[in-house]
Amino acid sequence: MTWAHWWSLALVCVLGAVSPGPSLAMVVRHTMRGGALQGVAAALSHALGVGIYAVMTVAGIGFIMTRFPLIYQFISIVGAIYLLWLGVNALRKRPAADGATVSDVAEQDIASAVRDGFGMALANPKLILFFVALLSQFIEPGSSLAASALVVMTVMIIDGLWYVLVAKALARPTPLALLRRKGWLVERASGAVFILLALVVLGEVAHAWH
Repeated sequence: MTWAHWWSLALVCVLGAVSPGPSLAMVVRHTMRGGALQGVAAALSHALGVGIYAVMTVAGIGFIMTRFPLIYQFISIVGAIYLLWLGVNALRKRPAADGATVSDVAEQDIASAVRDGFGMALANPKLILFFVALLSQFIEPGSSLAASALVVMTVMIIDGLWYVLVAKALARPTPLALLRRKGWLVERASGAVFILLALVVLGEVAHAWH
């Protein structure tokens, strides 16, 4: 892979990472609830999940999944159920008198951050289609293991770095205090985003069956 090809790959990965969506809502939510450490944990585990899809695509499994709709649809349904579960949990958070949530937002829960970061990446089956379309431009039959590893590491590092930067920026005293004052609204907005994406995914699966 030439430097020109790598820069093209990196640029597309940056544009994909910075696009607002449920992953951003998830990182913001965990940063609000547990500060920088919890937000970074969610960011890094999300990057790991993205990396798994990248490895699957490079190995050819992602292409196979797109050729066999039932496999793709099964993953889509499982991902949608997970997103619905996240969304309902977020919407169930009750507002406290100060506008935050009843739960202690300052209490760190690294395990849930890792689970949600990893799960959010795997719950988005559109990543398979994205990577099949994107990585096929940079990985050809017979490509060396080093070239394939470079592609996967580029995808993972850019995704992880972006969300780590988001978590670090929001964990500064002023924005974190603002987030926690508006904690109930953050939970509601995150829940709505998760549920909306789940419904879109289920709608696409239902449409494919007709």
